[in-house]
Amino acid sequence: MKKFLLLILKSTLVLIVLISIILIFSFRSDLPLDKLTSEYMDENSYFLKVDDIKVHIRVRGSGEPIFLIHGSFSSLHTWENWEKDLSQYFMTISMDLPGHGLTGPDPQLRYGINDYAHLVLGIANELGIEEFHIAGNSMGGGVALKLASDHPERVLTLNLIDAVGAPIKAVESTGKNSSPSRNSGALIFKVAQNPFFNKLMLKCTPKWVFKWNMSQVYYDDSKITDEQVTRYYQLLRREGNRKATLDRLTVRRPFDIDFSQLNMPVLIMWGAHDTWIPLENGKKLEDAIPESILKVYENAGHVPMEEIPTETVLDYLSFLGIQLDVDYFSAPKFYSHVH
Repeated sequence: MKKFLLLILKSTLVLIVLISIILIFSFRSDLPLDKLTSEYMDENSYFLKVDDIKVHIRVRGSGEPIFLIHGSFSSLHTWENWEKDLSQYFMTISMDLPGHGLTGPDPQLRYGINDYAHLVLGIANELGIEEFHIAGNSMGGGVALKLASDHPERVLTLNLIDAVGAPIKAVESTGKNSSPSRNSGALIFKVAQNPFFNKLMLKCTPKWVFKWNMSQVYYDDSKITDEQVTRYYQLLRREGNRKATLDRLTVRRPFDIDFSQLNMPVLIMWGAHDTWIPLENGKKLEDAIPESILKVYENAGHVPMEEIPTETVLDYLSFLGIQLDVDYFSAPKFYSHVH
């Protein structure tokens, strides 16, 4: 009996030592903002104060404005390829939402869809923009939906890319109205909501976790570059972002969408292989929004604007009234413009 107990004790000690070693090698400190700004800001980006938050935004091009809103764990850099093409005909405005990218945490913990929609509207007001197009991916799609629902008079067109916010059927026994679905079912969200693991995430976030997470949102993970992984990895480690991520994911912040207010043209884009927010949600949005258009991409996952940027931006430009001659041996031709 003593030998058995001794064996259990030794095994437990070995396990503790192994876990300690793993945690030590997984420890990652926060990165200071000044170190990251030199790497991830350019001549088109700057900080704009909105509601006492210094928001990192990037403005490119001229013409009718398009607001581009990123998803959870992401940053304005997710739109980089789209911005290059869109800014030839429009003014693009992308931003790092609070708790993401260079913007960093909000002392007042305003991390809900309602908060973000209010913030984007605040950016438009600060920039003196009255009407605009808006596109959002994942969580950012929910922000775009909320903004368009609350202020349809200011939204020219709406583009939802693998977006949260699809309506769910009310439980008949409660008699409650339908409400939009809130979160993706991705494993990373469940881990972040676990009281044990989310404490570890504050300091122990090795780089391989980010590569694994990106492989979940891409259909073809051979397209994932080390540069992308490094960017996601470093920006989450911006001072305060990991704590902000846990604050955002562990507090339920419901939001409501009035689909009857969505009277602007609506394009819904969806990766057929999205494992975070399945295509079924895109079809629900199509059913809920009259005259909306659903475009499905068989060669993409959760972030088609990143994974297949050329194909998706051409479809978006077409939706906006820009028809391009897809000729890779000459410059694109301008045919028409949305009015």
